[in-house]
Amino acid sequence: MVAASPSAFEHVMLTPEEVIENFDFLDDWDDRYAYLVELGESLPALDDALRTEANRVQGCMSQVWVCPVADPSGPGRLNYLGDCDTSIIKGVLALLIELMSGRTPEQIEALDLDNLFDELKLAEHLSPNRHFGIYSIVELMKAQAKAGIQQTRAASC
Repeated sequence: MVAASPSAFEHVMLTPEEVIENFDFLDDWDDRYAYLVELGESLPALDDALRTEANRVQGCMSQVWVCPVADPSGPGRLNYLGDCDTSIIKGVLALLIELMSGRTPEQIEALDLDNLFDELKLAEHLSPNRHFGIYSIVELMKAQAKAGIQQTRAASC
């Protein structure tokens, strides 16, 4: 896990309910796609040193990297950095980063993202390959959080 300074990035910890409200506020899927693209464009640049195989999402047609970093505002909390080479998936990645950052690994694991994706109707509006890729991103982020727990426990022994 990488340590980050407080100024390395800023995040707003969203709840799944807030994400659903944001999507409901938008009239149609063209507006929702535009919103996702804007979210993706707001991601800070990812340092090339973090574009490692360990941080690369497997099973995604896009090139996606996501990296956990220690949250300087609270012990045991994580933030995420990431990047993607396609605009829609980069927007979904930004959304996932906002949802998972600032939480403990236990809170990250407890997030009901299946329900969120069902409520947003992502499966109906993204290709099956993109939909599968999004789940691959979630799986890596949760695995990284779980690995962070194990590293912390091992260090305290």
